Amino acid sequence: MSSSTIVDAGIEFDAQGIRIDGRPELMLCASLFYFRLPREQWRARLEQVRDSGYTCVDVYLPWNFHEVAPGRWSFDGRRDVAAFLDLAHETGLSVIARPGPYICSEWDGGALPAWLGLDPELRVRQNEPRYLAQVAAWFDQILPIVAERQHPAGPVVMVQLENELDFFDCEDRTGYLTALRDQAISHGITVPLIACAGQGDIAGATGDVPGIVAACNFYPDDDSPYIEEEVRRYAALLADRGLPLLITETNRRHRTLRRLLASGASLIAPYLQASGWNFGYSPSTGNWGDPGNFMSHDYDFGGYVSPTGETRPEYDEAKLLARVVAALGSQLALATSGVPRVEVDADFPTCSSLSALDLHGGGQLIAVPNLGRTPGRAVVGGVSVAVAAGSCPLMLVELPLPDTTLTLASADLVAASNGVLVFSSTVPVTVVLGQTQVEIPATAGRAERRVIDGIELVVLTPTDAARLGAVRRDGTVELDDLPVKSFPGPSTELRVVRQRSSAAPEKPAGTHELPPSLESLGVYRGRGTYSATVELTGTDELLLVGASDIVDLSIAGRVQPTVANFGATRRIDVRAAGGRCGIEATVEIWGHANFDDARLPALRLGALRGLGTLWTVRSVQDLDASWLVGGHWSGEPAPIRSLGGWSSTRVGVPITYSRRLELRATSALHFSGVDQPISLTVDGEPTVLHRENPWVLLPAGTIEVSVTLPHNPSGGQLHAELLRLHPVTDWTCSVQEDELLTAFASREAASTEVELPLTLEPGQEAWLGIDLPADHDGLLLRLAGSQLRVTGWASGECLGRIWIGDRPRFSGGDPDVLWVPAGWTGLTLLVRGVAGAGDPELRTLRLLPSTTGGENGAAADVS
Repeated sequence: MSSSTIVDAGIEFDAQGIRIDGRPELMLCASLFYFRLPREQWRARLEQVRDSGYTCVDVYLPWNFHEVAPGRWSFDGRRDVAAFLDLAHETGLSVIARPGPYICSEWDGGALPAWLGLDPELRVRQNEPRYLAQVAAWFDQILPIVAERQHPAGPVVMVQLENELDFFDCEDRTGYLTALRDQAISHGITVPLIACAGQGDIAGATGDVPGIVAACNFYPDDDSPYIEEEVRRYAALLADRGLPLLITETNRRHRTLRRLLASGASLIAPYLQASGWNFGYSPSTGNWGDPGNFMSHDYDFGGYVSPTGETRPEYDEAKLLARVVAALGSQLALATSGVPRVEVDADFPTCSSLSALDLHGGGQLIAVPNLGRTPGRAVVGGVSVAVAAGSCPLMLVELPLPDTTLTLASADLVAASNGVLVFSSTVPVTVVLGQTQVEIPATAGRAERRVIDGIELVVLTPTDAARLGAVRRDGTVELDDLPVKSFPGPSTELRVVRQRSSAAPEKPAGTHELPPSLESLGVYRGRGTYSATVELTGTDELLLVGASDIVDLSIAGRVQPTVANFGATRRIDVRAAGGRCGIEATVEIWGHANFDDARLPALRLGALRGLGTLWTVRSVQDLDASWLVGGHWSGEPAPIRSLGGWSSTRVGVPITYSRRLELRATSALHFSGVDQPISLTVDGEPTVLHRENPWVLLPAGTIEVSVTLPHNPSGGQLHAELLRLHPVTDWTCSVQEDELLTAFASREAASTEVELPLTLEPGQEAWLGIDLPADHDGLLLRLAGSQLRVTGWASGECLGRIWIGDRPRFSGGDPDVLWVPAGWTGLTLLVRGVAGAGDPELRTLRLLPSTTGGENGAAADVS
């Protein structure tokens, strides 16, 4: 095992752990994002993290939040990251700063500016000069702010470069990470530089670049019995490099966090303990297993503080874990991971291999998770102890004390001072001091006490232990004030709203042969309109290729159901139109992809937004027959079979089918029956088609096409067809970027009162004004209706968007609410009717007060 040590700016890493200014630290860190909260709430949220016992926050610094347009930077108001970092320092929290350049975070484009995709030679997240020049401009802005606030002068103790690069096909990882490292150093970053692996590929995340410390992200199933084995493996791999295990992202449940701690983690940073909101046009579209969904305005994955600032039950669990860390101090911070030295058996479901920490100075801490739903018993070193359902007590064995040995304690040690040991549990606690064994009950509202050889043993329930304050010499414990929850008042249903008589202006964006991307028209967040005229005589369908994100298409005055399939090719039946008619499309950007997903065109990182291309379909030809089978026969000539029709005993062996196509015009080759990715080669250029978008455009000319797929005699049949196309051209465009819409929404305008319900036609829009109480403490707006998309603004800022009725999948928190922060006024809604099942209708608007806690009760002594 290497004994190498990395020391930067008083931050020391080695195989034993983390030291800050020579002081061993086991760090609990909560994600907290300034860009997802009103500035007025920054301090309160930071204080909530501090009061939970966590000592650190990690914070992304999103590039495209600060560079709002090419070369136009903003660091004011809610973008004043320097003020946020200063507040963290004042609050007493350390900070892990994560400036990317790519951050993921379910944020628009993973924070990469949308206009980067306009340069066809620029390759994001690569060691490529054009991209690195753009990154340098970002680092020139953000890194001096971070450098000025490094430890010891400020809160920043680590700086993360990139984010989970091992998920991405970076061609030169070493060169790319070296370039980022050198830029950071040139800006005076002296604290450790880290890079996190999202799926355990340490070299893939760091490039094995000297001066970049590897960290790991773990997102296991909380009920998995195999967490310990996996985590110990990475703790050992990093210890061999002379490094501690830094877990920069993981689940939020503290039972899991305890398992990670016992498996050797020196930094534990559950992602999104303090939740927030995706304001405006900042959510992403992205990948969550099934490709293509929208991230909601409510950015909440169940962390210990809700988006509105309410603490959840895990908040007390955080306090308990923090108290264990504080009680054991350097003994825990300098511990090394291993397995129990005593035999442990359990009558409940538990992990496959228990983890233990060899504490500095002697003794072990053993995590014993009960993965079941009922309480049970474990036998630890021959002693039977109770274990609560769903818990993970951190048991101590053979811990040296000044005058004796703590042979066993079956529950969390949450305080130790003045000859008093305080434990926390919901079930009876077994303590063995020397050779003396005692079982102490756990009683709510009461400190159960026993004395053995002059040592006071105190047991509190977790609810009381979370409030633990002073511990007196006689074993009396003082509890902090008990928070008194304030509950939100009654909701208010609005029956009358004000409807504006005018609509937001549009900026003309010229005439174009083919529909341009919105980004090329200067719209990086917002929407645009495309208009053209087309001759549909003799055409039964149109083909829409590459449209993204949200496309409301009107053909001959008839509004089509919304297209939101992330660039997948879409057939549109136009038999009812006929003749020469107008086409209009309104295209809204929900957000750019935050992940790189090859299955759908608009989910590739850096993919642009817009209408794509629209084609009339002139003819459709069946292509199932007459494919040459390559390489699977005894001699010449090559056989001709239907696509997928070659029969062989060699099941699973790839078989190639090919044919030559003579094309007089641009055509689309379409495969149906695709149930797994298939390899396609067009004129020697390979590509992969997926079931989500089994289409490829072919140019006019002589084209050689080959398809390779594994032989599957029991599988479905693959079918192919060729669509001859003609482009729809001569498009007139206009745009409404987010700043234009926000300015209009914030402006006073003439209006008339209307009563709900409000019925709209598909494609029709209404601008509605709502008066809010000036002194409200935060309001949740919930709408009831059908077939509507709604965008909200208040106090000069876009709140977010919701979609009611037929809609694509959503991820995140509640997709059906908008939040108006405390004190924000002047609510404006843009309501748009959407074609689908039922008529667009806004039936009710309900305002629900939100609460962020309440007054405190009196302090209490428990004896």
